Amino acid sequence: MKKFSFVMPEVGNSVPTLQPGTTEIPVGSGEGSFQSIGPGISEIMLPDGTIVNVDPQGNSTSGVGVDKSEIEYSTYDILVDNQPARAILHETPFKNLDLLPANMNLAGAELELAETEDRFRALKKAIATLVVEYDYIIIDCPPSLGLLSLNALVASDTLIVPLQCEYYALEGLSQLLSTVRTVKQHYNPHLELQGVVFTMYDSRLKLTQQVVDEVEKYFPGKTYHTMIPRSVKLAEAPSYGKPVLYYEKYCKASFAYKKLADEVVKQSR
Repeated sequence: MKKFSFVMPEVGNSVPTLQPGTTEIPVGSGEGSFQSIGPGISEIMLPDGTIVNVDPQGNSTSGVGVDKSEIEYSTYDILVDNQPARAILHETPFKNLDLLPANMNLAGAELELAETEDRFRALKKAIATLVVEYDYIIIDCPPSLGLLSLNALVASDTLIVPLQCEYYALEGLSQLLSTVRTVKQHYNPHLELQGVVFTMYDSRLKLTQQVVDEVEKYFPGKTYHTMIPRSVKLAEAPSYGKPVLYYEKYCKASFAYKKLADEVVKQSR
């Protein structure tokens, strides 16, 4: 099986071995990351996919038009109460995209998981039944390296890191990769860095190019050609409950995310 992890660490000022046939992509919170790459991959690959939201903020839940206040069950229930993943699955209005939603109930999951023996593999076990049903799975991670993000790393094989073009992002990247090495050594030997995606890119700023140069220096061949620009439309889209590809199809950010999704898909083949 060829799988991905798409994880966004909290950097700048924002902040898995299962069955053959599935691409797994853990994702984090950030400007447009999940909402755009998920539908982008759907349009290119034309398979069925699902989003697993393990971020208590639930941005990827509201970002596809699902009201967090109205969901009966969330990923909290599959992690803590052993609710079947299929029981909380939601269809979204968007092509080939389903959702395991999250809300603030998930905020207490880390404390409850910390008391369990197999706390790092809870998510992997919870979504195992979905692997045969979907061509890819995207896991939306919180903007921190707590138990929820660690569960996403353990449940995945490869890692894609969206990185803001800011100075503090470099420190965040270093911390994330240190965590990845630990996960790889003790819990998931299959975990690999697939690539780094530069976000909030502004070619007019000298600092932007300095960050790009620094990352490319230390990770040669591990950065994506497509860079995601700063975009008003990208910032507006979540408030309408739509990915930017559906909110404003012809803006620069939409074109960038479609190109990125194309790169990710070609890399996986």
